[in-house]
Amino acid sequence: MLLNERITLEPGKRSGKPCVRGMRITVGDVLNYLASGMSFEEILEDFPYLEKEDILACLSYAANKEKIELCA
Repeated sequence: MLLNERITLEPGKRSGKPCVRGMRITVGDVLNYLASGMSFEEILEDFPYLEKEDILACLSYAANKEKIELCA
């Protein structure tokens, strides 16, 4: 699965926010955990259904969104 395929948008789930693989954990949730100082390993321990590639996909999604907003 490619990184960009791991982030899903569903209008009825989490108010349409970007989520990881259709689950109820959002990109923002993962970014907030990282910003609070949690390591990849700590996040993966707390959320065993997540994979390292999910965290990387969240970072990639945020970086791409920032790039698009800067160009607009």
